[in-house]
Amino acid sequence: MSERLSVSYNRKPCYDIVFQQSFQGLWQELDVLGCGGKRLCIVTDSKVDELYGNEVLSCLDGNCLKAVKYVFPEGEANKTLDTVKGIYQYLIQEGFDRRDMLLALGGGVVGDVTGYAAATYLRGVDFVQLPTTLLSQCDSSIGGKTGVDFDGYKNMVGAFKMPRLVYVNLSTLQTLDSRQYFSGFGEVMKHGLIKDALFYEWLIENMYEICDRDMAVLQEMLLRSCSVKKLVVEKDPLEQGERALLNFGHTIGHAIEKAKDFQLLHGECVALGAVAAAYISWKREMLSMEEYYEIRDMFVPFYLPISIDDIDPDEILRLTKADKKMESGRIKFVLLKKIGRAVLDSTVTDEELLAAIREIYFSEEDAHA
Repeated sequence: MSERLSVSYNRKPCYDIVFQQSFQGLWQELDVLGCGGKRLCIVTDSKVDELYGNEVLSCLDGNCLKAVKYVFPEGEANKTLDTVKGIYQYLIQEGFDRRDMLLALGGGVVGDVTGYAAATYLRGVDFVQLPTTLLSQCDSSIGGKTGVDFDGYKNMVGAFKMPRLVYVNLSTLQTLDSRQYFSGFGEVMKHGLIKDALFYEWLIENMYEICDRDMAVLQEMLLRSCSVKKLVVEKDPLEQGERALLNFGHTIGHAIEKAKDFQLLHGECVALGAVAAAYISWKREMLSMEEYYEIRDMFVPFYLPISIDDIDPDEILRLTKADKKMESGRIKFVLLKKIGRAVLDSTVTDEELLAAIREIYFSEEDAHA
């Protein structure tokens, strides 16, 4: 059954998030946006293209002025300016102008890269998000953050560019491998922890159905998760304040992601970062010990890591200092005042960060203890 959320920008309706269980309703949504007279370019990666590229292309063929597809190799390693350059070259070759539109078909990498290309090609063309992973459906496709990694640093180059539409086909979740699927739960859990304690409790109650990918439960989960993201980005679209709460788990998480050379998935690193942030919150007596351990252990049924080996805690600390969330030499860190209420804090010390990193670090000494 189709559902819809409307997202505002500067208090005016900006775009809809549409929840469907196939791509059959896609052209109807695009037609409303006036795509009949536009050139449309699907941007996707090699893995998603095999699954859905031609299906989505067939939804466009014969309905618009021109429909083409640009495919780049899958993986975080290709979230670079070189990939964006390839998109520019292809769009120039195909004669795309400012009236035309890009369609980001894939996960977070595809959405971020396509959005950044759309924000910068000819100083800005429209784009649509067609997210196909749990992480992108619940989080990265919403709110207009776009960008690429630079010299190994996560999302260091980017722009804000609101999509014209986010079209969520829930059936794509059924084709994700288990690791990719559960990686997205790191962001889902984040939304409950920072803004919605009742949603957090609902996730615990529906744990087995979520793991079984029950479609009705997944639709409710995505609606509630996206509603949290929608409320935050509507209040603070350009991250001048409250939107930074969405970075819960990301400061240490991004550092781990870089240190492990992106061998861990983003949601896995967010889970580790969330455990570390919850640990600091406990040590500051904002959370009880019981709440900290419940948060930590809640990631386990969803096959997300709560500890990691083969890292250097001092190196992780150093990498957090290169994070883009630094402000006046201090990290804007997100802590939990309680479950369902996050706060920004710029007073977290190196000693606290190092203690939190060591809490999630599983060393050889621990293995033999």
